[in-house]
Amino acid sequence: MKKQLFVTTFCSLLLAGYGCSSPQANDAVQDLTQYVDPYIGSGGHGHVFVGANVPYGLVQLGPSSIPQEWDWTSGYHISDSTVIGFPHMHLSGTGIGDLHDITLMPVTGEVTYARGVESDQTSGLWSYSDRSKEVVKPGYYATHLLRYNVDVELTATKRVGFHKYTFNQKENAAVVFDLQNGGCWDSPTKAYINKVGEKTIEGYRYSSGWANDQRVFFVAEFSEPITSLDVIVDRGEAVADKGEGKIIYARANVDAQKPVYVKVALSPTSIENAKLNMQTELPGWDFEGTIAQADQAWEKALGKINMEASSDKTKKIFYTALYHTMIAPSEFCDVNGDYYGADHQMHKGEGYKSYTTMSCWDTYRSAHPLMSIIHPEMMKDMMWAFVNIYKQQGKLPVWHLMGCETDCMVGNPGVIIVADGLNKGYIEDTETAFEALKNSVMLDDRGQDIRKQYGFIPYDKMKESVANDMEYAVADGAVALAAKKLGKTEDYEYFFKRSRSYMNFFDKETGFMRGRGTKGEFHEPFNPFASTHRDDDYCEGNAWQYTFLTPHDFEGLVECFGSKEALVKKMDELFVAEAKLDGANTSPDISGLIGQYAHGNEPSHHIIYFYTMAGEPAKAADRVRDVYDMMYSDQPDGLSGNEDVGAMSSWYVLSSLGFYQLNPADGRYVFGSPNVDKAELNVRDGKFTIIAHNNSKENKYIQSIKLNGQPYNKAWIEFEDIAKGGTLEYEMGATPACWY
Repeated sequence: MKKQLFVTTFCSLLLAGYGCSSPQANDAVQDLTQYVDPYIGSGGHGHVFVGANVPYGLVQLGPSSIPQEWDWTSGYHISDSTVIGFPHMHLSGTGIGDLHDITLMPVTGEVTYARGVESDQTSGLWSYSDRSKEVVKPGYYATHLLRYNVDVELTATKRVGFHKYTFNQKENAAVVFDLQNGGCWDSPTKAYINKVGEKTIEGYRYSSGWANDQRVFFVAEFSEPITSLDVIVDRGEAVADKGEGKIIYARANVDAQKPVYVKVALSPTSIENAKLNMQTELPGWDFEGTIAQADQAWEKALGKINMEASSDKTKKIFYTALYHTMIAPSEFCDVNGDYYGADHQMHKGEGYKSYTTMSCWDTYRSAHPLMSIIHPEMMKDMMWAFVNIYKQQGKLPVWHLMGCETDCMVGNPGVIIVADGLNKGYIEDTETAFEALKNSVMLDDRGQDIRKQYGFIPYDKMKESVANDMEYAVADGAVALAAKKLGKTEDYEYFFKRSRSYMNFFDKETGFMRGRGTKGEFHEPFNPFASTHRDDDYCEGNAWQYTFLTPHDFEGLVECFGSKEALVKKMDELFVAEAKLDGANTSPDISGLIGQYAHGNEPSHHIIYFYTMAGEPAKAADRVRDVYDMMYSDQPDGLSGNEDVGAMSSWYVLSSLGFYQLNPADGRYVFGSPNVDKAELNVRDGKFTIIAHNNSKENKYIQSIKLNGQPYNKAWIEFEDIAKGGTLEYEMGATPACWY
């Protein structure tokens, strides 16, 4: 597609929710989407979504393959070209599989209505995709199905998937609706489909999986009349036009003399609202225009950061990372604001947008701190969504999906995100927000009762005791900061004290955080390299990584080791220790190892920035640059672990700008080593410009810093100084230095 054709296309569109103004003749046309390669992270264990979507859209429309295994949780893996169909919803970068709802598959001839197995193509609907003809770019996906000789093209708005099927074999053509198959752990509980006009089909799919009470409603419109609709319910005989049951396939037979277009609108609340979403977002049939519209949406979103770097490879990795951070959280409401609540009730619009796909354990560390800088317009809605979930389920979200609490992972990560939002001024009703924070960390569920009883979580009372307690401590630290901001001195003192519960685990003799029992004894035997996945004292990590899981309390960790020098020595050991894991069932999430630093999983992500806080910024620069070079690439296996709904990529984006929010709730972004030469960020009050003078592979050390032209001598920059706009200048050099 030619970018110069887009402007005229945009202005011809009469689609609600997207504006267009004629650019001046001398305006430069941005072309940032050219640097996005959605294949990055589709290999290895990246688990990224590959398909068509727009930023933060409910619809992620793309292919899903036969396997339902760990590396296929997004539906796509670069190693596998099987396609069972094109579902409208996917997850990106997660370690658990769900969604893949409302699947369409163009077919010719008679088929078997099942997922099938790769050893026998007649066992199901599936086809091989011709990867030589596959095209994927922001907002657009295309491939060729070899079995059916069909060219498939896909694009999307936030709530509508748009399909174009060109049948090169015209006879006996059809589009199959698959309401059985979801993603991995998902199973249908009830489904319905109905032909309501010569071109329209409506229905719903209820399912249980990771989200245990998921509901998706849809309306599908065809560009040409459906000659007949054959509905197969619960493996029975085909009936015409309508069916309801647990397992449903429906074959929409079509005249394929010309391309067949299908628009599928989704809603979390009702068929009627799915119709409204369609009428509002995609009333017409301009397929090329919708592709252009999606491209424009991505161009605008990526334009939140305009960066310059020494190589196109760096720009490719950077903008693909930025793209990955904006796949989710997804808007989880209709165009009128109606949404499906955490109380499993349908709610009318309340003036805010609701969101889903909240992988909080992953995203509290860098994805939300990045969002708070470049997406200030989203923050009010995002914070409302979090607090609203609290009102409806009695606690802030842990891992929320499609209105359902999964309680996946340890700690209270949603608490940290809300506390950070409160501290940054993004919450108007601070008292209700603080109530949500306090009540969420005072519950007796998920080991918190044990923690209150003993002052920490003993290993003989709960699995993953160290991980759970230390994550709860991070959340307590966040609540303490929120209490301090609101002048709640008693709460501040209580939660600050409790945020140091991790000190119970520190063994001065070994220098590690270790499981401790109800009698105060350390857990034996002990091996810091040992890992037993989800069945030891840690969670997706070992003693090496968890020893440093105190991003909220650098000073407290220094107390544990006795001095900054001793802490730095232990960190040095972390990066040069043997890169091995001991045990018969080690965690696959402990990946991207530099020594025992595990960049492939989030508990390690802050550790490097402790060097700067300890007065050793040159060591931080060395390690940050190592991570850029070793853990990110422009290849399909270019991520060292799961993308984790933007977590892996947001680390790269923030760090490339030269800083990272070490304490996830205090708004202080600690300096490291920038990977960009210049970046202009759209922030709350205007523009924030970052310039790295003399930046190069050799000149990786910050020599000095200026903020708005004045010398700056702190180890960090405050959120407020970024949000109000200005200019940050790094003077880079080849000699290790400390500017503060």
